[in-house]
Amino acid sequence: MSAVIVEHLSKTYGKVQALDDLNFQVESGELYGLIGPDGAGKTTLFRILTTLMLADRGKATVTGLDVVRDYRAIRRRIGYMPGKFSLYQDLTVEENLQFFATVFGTTIEENYYLIEDIYRQIAPFKHRLAGKLSGGMKQKLALSCALVHKPEILFLDEPTTGVDPVSRKEFWGMLLRLKAQGITILVSTPYMDEATLCDRIALIQGGRFLQVDTPQGIVAHYPDTLWAVQTERMHALLDDLRECPLVKTSFSFGAAYHVTACENAYPADLAAYLEGRGHREVMVRPVVATVEDCFMALMSRQNE
Repeated sequence: MSAVIVEHLSKTYGKVQALDDLNFQVESGELYGLIGPDGAGKTTLFRILTTLMLADRGKATVTGLDVVRDYRAIRRRIGYMPGKFSLYQDLTVEENLQFFATVFGTTIEENYYLIEDIYRQIAPFKHRLAGKLSGGMKQKLALSCALVHKPEILFLDEPTTGVDPVSRKEFWGMLLRLKAQGITILVSTPYMDEATLCDRIALIQGGRFLQVDTPQGIVAHYPDTLWAVQTERMHALLDDLRECPLVKTSFSFGAAYHVTACENAYPADLAAYLEGRGHREVMVRPVVATVEDCFMALMSRQNE
C-alpha cells in the first residue's frame, strides 16, 4: 500500500507557481527525498501533505486518508518537523517532550524505544531551555517530539539546514535506524550529497519534478562526458571555459569546475585551449557524475 499518493497537485501564490501539477507516490517504509534549492516548492508540498495548507487543485492521500476531508485523523498518524525550529523555546527539553506526548494522548515512556538513541544525546541538557540549545541539539529535540506519539509517516522539511557536518551525519544515521523500524520518511533537502542515502529521490525545481528515480538510477542516466578542471588561475577559469567551443556547460563544484564536453572533444584539447589562454598547471580529468551534476544537467535542458 502506498503511504502517500499525490494526483495533479497545484498551488500558486499570486503569480508564483509553487507547485505545478505534481503526481507521485511514496511506498510504505520508504525513505523518499525531495531534492532541490530554496523556492523549489518543497515546503509548500509538505504543508499540504501535513494538512496545514490547502492546494488550489488536485488531491492527495496520506496513509489512505484524504488531506482535506480527513485532516484530523492524519495529524494523529504523522510526525512533522518544519524547516524552522518551532518548539517552545521558553520550555525545557523535557517539558517540550512531555507536552507533545500529552497532546497526542501518550507518554514518553510508552514509545521511548523510538526516541531512545536520539534522546540519550540530549538527556544531559533536559533541564535547559530549548531556545538555548545548539542547532544540532534543537534538531534532535524536534525529531524526538515528532516521534513521541509513534507516527506512521515522518515529514522532515530541510532538517539539516544550518547544522554542522557532524550533526548532519548523525541525523541521517538516526533516519536510517527509524526506517529499519518500518517508519515511512519523506525528507526534503538542498544538499545533493544527502540524496544518496534515500531509497528514491525526486529532483524538484519550479514546483515540478525534473526526475524521479533511485539515486543510482538518476546518476546512471547522466548523458554527457564530464570533466573536472583546475588551473592556478581559478578566478579567471570559468569565463574562459564558457567561451571555449569544446565546452557545453560548466559550473563550480568544490575546488574544481565540472565541465560537460562536446562530442569528439578530449581532455588534452581543453588543456591546450586553456594553456593558450595563459593558464598554467592545467588539470583536466574525467569524473563520474553525481546527483548534483544530474540536477544541473536537467536544469540546463529545462531552460533551453
